[in-house]
Amino acid sequence: MCCCQQKSEPGSETARASEGAISFRVDDMARGHCAGTIEKAIATGLPGTTASADPETKTVSVRGAADFAAIRSIVIGAGCTPSAEPLA
Repeated sequence: MCCCQQKSEPGSETARASEGAISFRVDDMARGHCAGTIEKAIATGLPGTTASADPETKTVSVRGAADFAAIRSIVIGAGCTPSAEPLA
């Protein structure tokens, strides 16, 4: 469960990966606090990256990193559940 400790229903919206970014879903990202936690965890774990998390669409986009496995591990460490694969 996300850092907010609140389970939410998966949204039906999908997002496309921004050019040059890795984008993925975090269905248990419930609100802004979760988004901030994810952004901070990625920035701390992968210096030089920029992460943008949107709890409304439940998507995260990361620029400056190419290793989705590393990003995913960081998000899991922050207490959230990222998708197994990045969005196409």
